[in-house]
Amino acid sequence: MTDECVEAEGSGWKKFLKNHWGMAVAAGAAGALLMAGAVLVYLWFAKEAQLSGLVPASLGLWSMGNVVMFCLHLVFWELVLIGIPAAAGAVAGWLWWKRLPEEERKAYRFSDKSSKASRTGSGCSTLLFIAFCIKVYIDGNWNAPIGSYSLDYVVSSVVTILAWGLVIIGIPAAIGGIWYLRREISRTP
Repeated sequence: MTDECVEAEGSGWKKFLKNHWGMAVAAGAAGALLMAGAVLVYLWFAKEAQLSGLVPASLGLWSMGNVVMFCLHLVFWELVLIGIPAAAGAVAGWLWWKRLPEEERKAYRFSDKSSKASRTGSGCSTLLFIAFCIKVYIDGNWNAPIGSYSLDYVVSSVVTILAWGLVIIGIPAAIGGIWYLRREISRTP
């Protein structure tokens, strides 16, 4: 079987799909089921959250506390109902991959690049949301309906959050920059 894998024509993915099409179909079906399951869990939880009184049915009455509690509960149920089966499937796939002979795994060469391509986000929006939650809590608007926030309040909050970010990031960056410049100046003859 190893000889067949090495002799297969094409890229790593073509070789892999030619030799292990059944596993590829199973992985694709499992991925599709997990995605559909995640959407169904989201729809189920949104309905249950309203019926149980966790959140108001009208979005205009939601407070920041409702948003945070809804998100935390949703993440919990997604992890329990979708994350655990996904992790079990990933472990099963990894164990299957490790059972393949070393030569066969090396023959696939899924990536010719030596460095990782970064396609991830910077996390800036998550940090801004957390900072906005802190600002709303400090201002005492945690349980006030979000629909009652004025545009001036939201804009001034965003400006304040950006100023906090500049102070938190800017001061250490300035210290590091000054240290680097002093070091470089002292090294130059």
